[in-house]
Amino acid sequence: MAYEFSNCLIDPDKHLFVCGGLPVHLEPQVFDLLLLLVDRKGRLVTKDDLVEIVWHGLSVSDATISARINAARRAVGDTGRAQAIIKTVHGRGFQLNVDVRVVAAPAQTPNLARSDTQNIQFACSSHGTRIAFSKSGNGPPLVRVAHWLSHLELDWQSPVWRPLIETLDGKNTLYRYDQRGTGLSSRDLEGADIDAFADDLKAVADANNLDRFPIFAASQAVPVAIRFAQRYPGRVSGLVLYGGYAKGRAWREATQSDIDEVTVLGLIRAGWGKEDSPFVNAFSTLFMPGATPTQLASFVKMQTETISPENAARLRQIVDRFDVSEVLASIRTPTLVIHAISDAVQPVEQGRILASEIEGARYVSLESRNHVPLPQEETWTKMMHEVQLFLDCLQR
Repeated sequence: MAYEFSNCLIDPDKHLFVCGGLPVHLEPQVFDLLLLLVDRKGRLVTKDDLVEIVWHGLSVSDATISARINAARRAVGDTGRAQAIIKTVHGRGFQLNVDVRVVAAPAQTPNLARSDTQNIQFACSSHGTRIAFSKSGNGPPLVRVAHWLSHLELDWQSPVWRPLIETLDGKNTLYRYDQRGTGLSSRDLEGADIDAFADDLKAVADANNLDRFPIFAASQAVPVAIRFAQRYPGRVSGLVLYGGYAKGRAWREATQSDIDEVTVLGLIRAGWGKEDSPFVNAFSTLFMPGATPTQLASFVKMQTETISPENAARLRQIVDRFDVSEVLASIRTPTLVIHAISDAVQPVEQGRILASEIEGARYVSLESRNHVPLPQEETWTKMMHEVQLFLDCLQR
């Protein structure tokens, strides 16, 4: 037997979850959590119930439970704001907010709508640089601009980045790539500047025959996306800019919350890739203070396999000198700007500058301290809901 609810079906015997007629890959804990909610048919499921049944009595944090609830909501097409399917009963637990029907299990397992593998290829950019890119998902194109620390293979399994990838390619064909100097792309940083990074974005778009497409950019990828939109306005249908800046740290007047370049470079050189080093501890405090030990460990692994300490410091110096402040007024592309209010890496004032000087831009603030978006945060659901609404509007 299987259970139907809303437009979803869950089959415990086949460990199969289907939404909208298409199978969806779920982590085991998310599957078990969703099955428990469905099995209770609208009755309250307490946190103690979740710990006992999903985690088999092991001690887990509220953040871990929230992360799995958020993943279950994404799988069924719900949000923390709407709570149309999974309802939070504050202080008590969770319950399913729709009717459940017991049905015959499907005779055959449908083909996966989304492969759990990615196809990595290479494009040639300026200065003969090889740029590694990948493609996943189905639907209209969406390009995620590369940033300071990325690795196509490690990101695919990362507890930080995989949830973002799965959300972005849930309704889109997502194109990702490693920035020059990092990951699987050429490690040479000769001639690297904001125009070279814009060339890398163009190389990936050209290699995939993308004439016009929306862009998702985070942190220092934001000025790269803006420079690309300035150079090729006809090719960009929309900009989603998260945690970015108009003027890099080296050029802007320091604020009380702004971390200085010397401190960042010193931390990199002292502890790159070393667990429990001053850099890793500082990173967890500055970049993602809400990270779990597993997420932080994945970052340490990412460091050693993505870029050398020398190039990491050099790349930071390069991106800290990006400046697109003079071209913001020329951008006419529909734009969504999202920024964490207490971001210690890129001050919230930079997000407000982007939103105020790009004509017609919409601004969304998040009550968060994390520069790197974390799926266990309540603000994650709000962020992804706003992103999907924006992308949906571009298709109308």
